[in-house]
Amino acid sequence: MRDDDDGYSEFVAARWTAFHRLAYLLTASRPAAEDLLQTALMKTYANWRRVSAMDAPDAYVRKVIVNSVVSERRRPWLTREFSRAETPDSSVQSADSEVLNHELLWPLICALPDRQRAVVVLRYYEDLSEEEIAEVLGCARGTVKSQASDALRALRRALAVVDVPEPSKVGES
Repeated sequence: MRDDDDGYSEFVAARWTAFHRLAYLLTASRPAAEDLLQTALMKTYANWRRVSAMDAPDAYVRKVIVNSVVSERRRPWLTREFSRAETPDSSVQSADSEVLNHELLWPLICALPDRQRAVVVLRYYEDLSEEEIAEVLGCARGTVKSQASDALRALRRALAVVDVPEPSKVGES
């Protein structure tokens, strides 16, 4: 095993959970997330010498993951595999589930267009700044802001239809 392989293995072992979580949040399917992550990690390995020299190699992998989802969804006729959505394990609880019912909000997030969903996931699940999201998506900061605004507007409309108070109003009365 080469020295480069050792560094790659350590990197993947340390970041696997975070990358898998991001892939799952973007695809809403465990099998699709695993396929997406495998593809991203193969691309990373192929460029590992260059990636390992970067200040933030995890940002590179994050960008590969997001770009793979967006480009795959643009050309669905190129894929021959079909993913099926599955219900996440109910035993896995996120910190956000206390603010608003996760089972209600998650399908609404999944219904957003790919770029809007990517912005929401990167901002609220991965806690990236607008600048970092713009870098990952390869767009301007203003585009990130408008995508986030459109996504939040769509989520508010969808929540109003099911008559759920907005998260900032939960607990007030």
